[in-house]
Amino acid sequence: MSAQWKRRREAGARWAIAAICWIGRYGGRAVARAVLYPVSFYFLLRRREERRDSRAYLSRVLGRPAGWREVFRHIHTFSQTILDRVFLLSEDMRRFDVRIEGLDALHRQIERGRGVLLFGSHLGSFEVLRVLSRQRPDVPIRVLLDKGHSASLTSLLDALNPEIAATVIDAGQDGPSIMLAIQEAAAQGAMIALLVDRTQPGEPFGVAPFLGAPARFPTAPWLVASVLKIPVMLAFGLYRGGNRYDLVFEPFSDGIDLPRRERAAALPALIRGYAARLEHRVRSAPYNWFNFYDFWEHGDDRVERTDPAPRGASPGDGAVRAAAVVGGGAAGRD
Repeated sequence: MSAQWKRRREAGARWAIAAICWIGRYGGRAVARAVLYPVSFYFLLRRREERRDSRAYLSRVLGRPAGWREVFRHIHTFSQTILDRVFLLSEDMRRFDVRIEGLDALHRQIERGRGVLLFGSHLGSFEVLRVLSRQRPDVPIRVLLDKGHSASLTSLLDALNPEIAATVIDAGQDGPSIMLAIQEAAAQGAMIALLVDRTQPGEPFGVAPFLGAPARFPTAPWLVASVLKIPVMLAFGLYRGGNRYDLVFEPFSDGIDLPRRERAAALPALIRGYAARLEHRVRSAPYNWFNFYDFWEHGDDRVERTDPAPRGASPGDGAVRAAAVVGGGAAGRD
């Protein structure tokens, strides 16, 4: 994949984002949701690249040409989840009807006391994971995200809840610092949430079929998991309209082991398995896909495909470097 998602300018001026947040906090969710209609229509008109890529994606997932109404719905769904973060980060959960699936499986992994990796994506809202603080207040949640991407939105959302902001692991740090923070969180038995669907420019990737065509997925998260050897759960926070969300957890692995001599076969298999589950969830909630760029565009083919560690390096060395690019952007804060 090219670096086009990194090059895209942030969607919205800081004052506009701040205004929506202010309306949400002081005018209420209903008033703010009404304001989102002209905002979404504005971006439909002004953001030509995102409009084009949304239409291409929707045509692929729906199996027919998508029209402007469907593109508008796609953009508007994204806007609604952005607004809801104001309330999710304010921990005002009474406004939402969140149905949780797979919680027992998650609790079983938590009880092992080794920490849990929660692998998510830019599908729906990752912030809805905050409902877990009510289910397991004894287990901390650490989220890995790049605070430098969509900086205006990130800073405004951080201001809503500084305590939650303090639990973020900044993916903009150097690789060893990120890996150390992840290891410390795992040692505390924490849930460590990260997004694993976007590749970073120039970094290793694997290719897997996704919605009918090959797509690139980062290898870094799987190398991190192979170093930690702790359980991996897939997590999806799907917006279902109104105040309804589905928070879904799927067991993926009790602990990933990637010996070097087996990595060439095992790593692509892991990525294919993840891509298949992601596709299943995307098809169940097609307007929740918030990668507003050509996900299947290949761009720079000079990047290495599957084995990011040079000969003689240990899996730990590769994972330390890989950790610097784990997450592929802000945790849903696009």
